[in-house]
Amino acid sequence: MTVSLTSSTTSTGFIPSNFVSFQSTEQFHGAVREQLAQDIEVLFAYAKLPSPLVDACRYVMTGQGKLVRPLMVASAFASINSSNNERTDEPNDGIDDIDTLDADLNALLENDSDYDMSRRAALAVELLHTYSLVHDDLPCMDDDELRRGQPTAHIAFDEATALLAGDVLQTLAFEVLTAEMPTFAPFDAAIASQLMAIFAPRARRMVSGQMLDLNAEASANIAQDDLEAIHRDKTGALIEAAMLMGGVCAGATAPQRMALQECAQYIGLAFQVQDDVLDVTMTTDTLGKPAGSDEKLDKSTYVKLMGVDDATSYAQSLFNDGRAAISHELYSRELSDNEDAVGTDSDALLALIEWLWSRKK
Repeated sequence: MTVSLTSSTTSTGFIPSNFVSFQSTEQFHGAVREQLAQDIEVLFAYAKLPSPLVDACRYVMTGQGKLVRPLMVASAFASINSSNNERTDEPNDGIDDIDTLDADLNALLENDSDYDMSRRAALAVELLHTYSLVHDDLPCMDDDELRRGQPTAHIAFDEATALLAGDVLQTLAFEVLTAEMPTFAPFDAAIASQLMAIFAPRARRMVSGQMLDLNAEASANIAQDDLEAIHRDKTGALIEAAMLMGGVCAGATAPQRMALQECAQYIGLAFQVQDDVLDVTMTTDTLGKPAGSDEKLDKSTYVKLMGVDDATSYAQSLFNDGRAAISHELYSRELSDNEDAVGTDSDALLALIEWLWSRKK
């Protein structure tokens, strides 16, 4: 799977993901992860947290996570940029394609604040997501001892430090959108305001969804509609935020934002259904967290509700609906059975959806 994009560098010292010529989805994702790792260190140097708080924060933020949400920010940013900058097949009046590329690129790189705002957004969603995992693992919640292939924060440090680590990661998730940090261009106030309007209510929904999930543990027979309502908030809200924030940083139009939100709603639900299936079909070593933990806690899951096979089919249909939602807007054509017809081999967001469907953890 090839993600074809143009190439250059910026004043930040790293290559914007939407301008790099990647030969594979894995290379694209690797570049995003490398940028995020650098930005995490910049953030912690800026925040000046005391020990052991900073140690616990670094520990949970640099584990072997999938980094799905930052990848969603970067992929949505790249896809919207690519869609909006797509040239027609009309004659170019004698101007070589490479000259046009260079001119477009030079103009864009004169102001890389949009790209740097997408870096801030990627950091924000991963900070918030990691805070939620640290708190979910605490003895008062799921009481898990393994996360991302390593001992959970309250096991590696202590419960009080883990609690505070979650607290500070949550506050940093909002601060990072406007913080004056080295290697970042000054924040764009107009974009930052839009990002905050997207991010804050979905952060609230994520917490509300967690409460609804805990409430549902006491319910013997929860209906599918009620289960989906829980996960549209608990899991789906932050996935919505990630896609929308990436799109906003790339200057998404109103129809593009609507398509991103629709896509995210399908993918967020698909991701949770898939998680439920993986929890009972994969091993602890593969997952990096305790397999079968949902059953141990007697949680309401899609597997419990409909069985492994039907849950797997449902997840696949949701992924297909998500691909269709964004493909129709980006390419102005309906999704077909041939994935090449919708640009899956050349679009970062569609490639990410394919990668998510094939994941094993």
